[in-house]
Amino acid sequence: MMKEEEEDQDGGTPPTCVPEDGDRELGQENGLDGQENKPHDPPEVKVQAGEKKPHDLPEVKVQAEQNKSHDLSEVKVQAEEDMSHDLSEVKVQAEENEDPVSPLEPPEGSVVVPGNQRMPASQKLERVRKWSLTAFKCTKQILSERLGRGSRTVDLDLKPQLEILQDDKQRYDQVTSLAQTLSTQLSQLNTTQRILGDAFADLSNKTPSLHVEFGLNADAQRLQSKRGESLVAAINSFTADMDTLINKTIEDTLLNVKQYETARIEYDAYRCDMEEASRNASTQSKLEQAERSFQAQRGKYSKTRDDLAVKLKLLEENKVKVLHNKLLLLHGAMASYNTSCHQHLETSMTQAGQTLAVPSTEAPSWLENS
Repeated sequence: MMKEEEEDQDGGTPPTCVPEDGDRELGQENGLDGQENKPHDPPEVKVQAGEKKPHDLPEVKVQAEQNKSHDLSEVKVQAEEDMSHDLSEVKVQAEENEDPVSPLEPPEGSVVVPGNQRMPASQKLERVRKWSLTAFKCTKQILSERLGRGSRTVDLDLKPQLEILQDDKQRYDQVTSLAQTLSTQLSQLNTTQRILGDAFADLSNKTPSLHVEFGLNADAQRLQSKRGESLVAAINSFTADMDTLINKTIEDTLLNVKQYETARIEYDAYRCDMEEASRNASTQSKLEQAERSFQAQRGKYSKTRDDLAVKLKLLEENKVKVLHNKLLLLHGAMASYNTSCHQHLETSMTQAGQTLAVPSTEAPSWLENS
């Protein structure tokens, strides 16, 4: 027993304890054969565990750290890949949903005109201020002219032409109205003559004794009605051309006349303003500003006057050409109407005289027999 304890203290591997015969018998007697080995098993297991722990723990720790770092790197790489994939999908979706910058294609036959940039508020206010000053000055000039207190510019060349134009327009309106009335009345006359001719023809068939007389009148009324339709068509054509001349050509020239009158009023307003500034001995800056405004309005007035003069010349030439042709056509239609009716009436009267000159073979009247 002592030898075994000494070997245990030296740290060697304890040998298997073999109890002596006396001890074995004592243990069997006391029933402690299984309890004798128990005190020796735990040291053996503890020593074995102690021998393996210094070598196994570092390896397990290193392996666990390696596995952990590998798992973390894989998780990080996977998260970065998922994040980049999601960002690319979101970017593509945003580009698809974004409105196109280029404008839509216009429909066929139309053109897209790009809008101008917005005018700054200062420029708008400046334009409103200039317009207000011009409107005030023009209103003042108009009132002074009507009250006889202000002076006005009169163009000695354009004024007679404008008066003639206004007078011609009134006279042309009257001629057109009368021509329309004549056309309406002739249409009614033609309808009446046609109905009257049909009535004469019916009486000619039903009255043998007056067959020739009713027949002559029926033919005359029908011919006049037919020729009257041609005359009405010519008058309507003349009326349409006169209406175009009055309501389009002359009216367009009168619009230029209105523009000329507006430019003249503005010119006189700034002229009076400059004269007033020079009389009142205003500051040099105000006088220069008034002169610049007057010169600008003078140029505008001169340009408008020249345009109106050219327009009046063109109107006169066009008016002469149009009226020359249309008046000749109207006169020719009227002459044709009257000539054809006159010839037909002369022919019919000659035939009627020849027919009526033949002695009648009819029975004498009852007055003659009485």
